[in-house]
Amino acid sequence: MKKLLLLFSAIILVGILSACGGSDSSSDSEEKIDKLVFADAGWNSIKVHNSIAQKIIEEGYGIDTEVTAGSTAATLQGFIEGDIDVYMEIWTDNTKEVYEEAIEAGDIVKTSVNFDDNVQGLYVPTYVIEGDEERGIEPMAPELKTVEDLKNYPELFADPAEPDKGRLINAPSGWAVEKTITQKMETYGLNDTFVNFKPGSDAAIVASLTDAYNAGEPWVGYYWSPTAVTAKYDLTLLQEPEFDQETWDETKGTEFPPNDVVTAVHKDVPGPAPEVVEFLKNYETSSPLTEEALSYMESKEDISPEAAAIWWMNENEDIWTSWVPEDVAKKVKDSME
Repeated sequence: MKKLLLLFSAIILVGILSACGGSDSSSDSEEKIDKLVFADAGWNSIKVHNSIAQKIIEEGYGIDTEVTAGSTAATLQGFIEGDIDVYMEIWTDNTKEVYEEAIEAGDIVKTSVNFDDNVQGLYVPTYVIEGDEERGIEPMAPELKTVEDLKNYPELFADPAEPDKGRLINAPSGWAVEKTITQKMETYGLNDTFVNFKPGSDAAIVASLTDAYNAGEPWVGYYWSPTAVTAKYDLTLLQEPEFDQETWDETKGTEFPPNDVVTAVHKDVPGPAPEVVEFLKNYETSSPLTEEALSYMESKEDISPEAAAIWWMNENEDIWTSWVPEDVAKKVKDSME
């Protein structure tokens, strides 16, 4: 009987120790992340912000990073599903429904407002309206003030394939804002007089604008700031009615709403990488600060976003070092020497 009791006690003791061992291991089971995947939705400012954050995370926190490129829709879907860990530029109003649903469901976590002083809409070179005496360009459409006014000038912006209509350069079809511009064209009655031209990329928009601008020719299309384009060229944003939420929801027939551009992480990141999340909570820039890097890229031949990010970090050391602890900042600075 004693033997049976001893055996029973031993079994219970083993069970208790096993349970304790399991508890201890589970408390340490939050594995450290060894790689973070960033979203590249195709425009240069997100590439630069990716590169700044990647440099800090890799050198300061010892975590590898990589980038997944795709359209806004594809990268956001990958982000929500966990294939992408970090998004440095979510234009929250352009992607309002998807973003808010993902936040509410807890699939993603907002970390900071990267910048909120941006504008977007339909632009023309200022010389189209005012002329450019220095370049010998006469005003082409001095009465052009609003988006709706465009329907009076289709011949000025003639489409090469359909010269009886104007060409309005939309955003690429994979971008969320493309549907907004398409709706605006319908709302302002432009479909009968303008071709809704959707280029394949941001680079294609820039190329068409640059060619027209250098030649002093008319051009109208979608763009936004902060960009190297809006920093470099004298452009005029065509007016729209003041933003009204109800009208915007129904017809998009107002100026673009205020648009916080946020950083965010997938829900699985805060647990194993709290120090990275803390860094991203401090990540805050502005349109002028972002345009510094973009203008640098534009002014130098064959400068990559990664190189522009290093240049920006050297120029703005006081800003980015405030986002991280001193020891992390030192590691990053040492890697840049």
